[in-house]
Amino acid sequence: MNQSELRLYTAQNCHLCEVAEDLLQPLLEQQHLILRKVDIGVDADLKAAYGLRIPVVVLPNGVEKGWPFTAIQVKRLLVSV
Repeated sequence: MNQSELRLYTAQNCHLCEVAEDLLQPLLEQQHLILRKVDIGVDADLKAAYGLRIPVVVLPNGVEKGWPFTAIQVKRLLVSV
């Protein structure tokens, strides 16, 4: 995983995933990060791991934060990296 990247596990027609992406946008700009969305629907292992937990954001160091989360919580986790 790239050190300037946040990964967001999502699925099609996931309203909370859209909310999470909107919530993360200002943080991405402030922290100069890229958001890489991963659709769990295309991989059975990802679907098994994240199907009941999405949206899940993964920080550059691999730390995961499942929904619900706020931009402030994610920012605090980034600072502790």
